[in-house]
Amino acid sequence: LRRSPGEVCFPGGKSEATDKDEIDTALREAKEEVGLQPEKVEVICRLVPGIDKMNHLVTPVVGFIEDTFQATPNPDEVSAVFVMPLEYFIKPLNHSTLPYTTSSGHSSWMHCFIYDDPEHKKSFKIWGLTAHFAVLLALAVFGERPTFPVDYDLDNLASSSEKNFMNLYASLYERKKSNL
Repeated sequence: LRRSPGEVCFPGGKSEATDKDEIDTALREAKEEVGLQPEKVEVICRLVPGIDKMNHLVTPVVGFIEDTFQATPNPDEVSAVFVMPLEYFIKPLNHSTLPYTTSSGHSSWMHCFIYDDPEHKKSFKIWGLTAHFAVLLALAVFGERPTFPVDYDLDNLASSSEKNFMNLYASLYERKKSNL
């Protein structure tokens, strides 16, 4: 791919005119990238959006699938598919947290996880927006404090994640305004 080749990420991509909403986009992309049939997904929710390094709005869609699903990666888009426990994103064996400042000047934390996949006998690096969404989902699912610092009020996870997003979005908007 032109952007972020070789990086770990969830299936996803730009919406198309035929997509009704973010859910349609997510299901279409998952089918194109890993062969996941939309009717095999029980969509649960959308998480608070994020903004990628190209300043695109990214809305994660969360769903359940059968644990028997066998991915068929599209070789034009996916080099490997692996499964890891969601709990790893609150109790990792190999994690680092780095201070991060966006191009618009917004300060935050960037999480980086190294996961040693026993099935593939390979290590995978999960960081940036992918790690951000995985951490947010793990916090919501398990309701536990992670073993590392996060930018959330864990007693008010939904409202604090929305507030963090709005602060990030506002900093981007202010930067765009100042560049006009």
